[in-house]
Amino acid sequence: MRIAFYAPMKAPTYPTRSGDREIARLLMRALGAAGHEVELASRFRSRDGTGDPHRQRRIRDVGRALARRRLRRYRALPAGRRPELWFTYHVYHKAPDWIGPAVAAELGIPYALAEASHAPRQADGPWALGHRAAAEAIAAAGVVFHLNPGDAACLAPLVGDARRLVPLRPFLDVAACPVRVGGARRSRERLARRFGVPADVPWLVAVAMMRPGNKRDSYRLLAEALTRVPAPDWRLLVVGDGPARADVQHAFAGFEAGRVVFAGVLDPEPLHDLVAHCDLFVWPGVREPIGMAMLEAQASGVPVVAGRGPGVAGIVEDHRTGRLVPRGDAEAFAAAVAELLAAPAERAAMGVRARQAALERHDIAGASATLDRVLRALQAGSWP
Repeated sequence: MRIAFYAPMKAPTYPTRSGDREIARLLMRALGAAGHEVELASRFRSRDGTGDPHRQRRIRDVGRALARRRLRRYRALPAGRRPELWFTYHVYHKAPDWIGPAVAAELGIPYALAEASHAPRQADGPWALGHRAAAEAIAAAGVVFHLNPGDAACLAPLVGDARRLVPLRPFLDVAACPVRVGGARRSRERLARRFGVPADVPWLVAVAMMRPGNKRDSYRLLAEALTRVPAPDWRLLVVGDGPARADVQHAFAGFEAGRVVFAGVLDPEPLHDLVAHCDLFVWPGVREPIGMAMLEAQASGVPVVAGRGPGVAGIVEDHRTGRLVPRGDAEAFAAAVAELLAAPAERAAMGVRARQAALERHDIAGASATLDRVLRALQAGSWP
């Protein structure tokens, strides 16, 4: 099937690394692995983060113009080369889809969504225009794949038929995630030299961009929690950068020298190598929707301590692949970290279970099969 793919929040080609961009790329890979011909239909970013109605109207007008341009391009193609389905990833009030619904309706092809969300409280707020557009796109979709179970309740009234709302677990290519195995002492020592940390103490790791809002708040909560974690000795490796770096560094300023190491942004291969050699992934996840970095850690056999939320709980199994604590509770987070630092055998067992869970429930092959089954049925007119 020929599929036109679009991500209005962040295109797969967006220059700044993020979990959102990575999910868009993985969706394209999963669709391609199922034998579909996937074209990135547009790189247009429809997001307005400021709540400026005037800017939102300009974004709407540009989006509508791009939809008309895309239609002219498709109509100029032979019928056998036009898309047979439109697939949009991540639609919500700050980043509605101004292109896909119009193009799909004019071409008479199915419109599918993944990771849509609907917040009724935003209906009369500063994003009212985007809120209406997102709601209309969700209602127009023949199927909505939801990666975060917490979104389902608000989506259900818009989709009508519950069969149009299909759960899709967050996924990645588990085989591409390295696993720390016995005999890895030499490679751990290599990393210890690179980052200036002792090789023989537990390594905690946090991976997130440093942006104002949820990410900065999560870093601050992490710093507060770790001040309560006693011996044994440990080191925290922080991977990420961004406009809130100064705020994040200030949050950790009270720790003794060398306790917290800022590693900056790492390319995927060295990042995965570092995480695989760490002992515990730590992230409070203030308002974290999914947490792809946590899933990557688990796929490498690293247990996770995180703040509990619907999306995160779909990845981390409490007391099996890590620990989940109430969101915003620094004391509970610190207690969970301290408990696992004191129990290396339990950490190792959690890591084994985490890798197995990733293979069984979060691998790209399973996601590809689900997407293929549902989209083929939708295109054939037999879904729901």
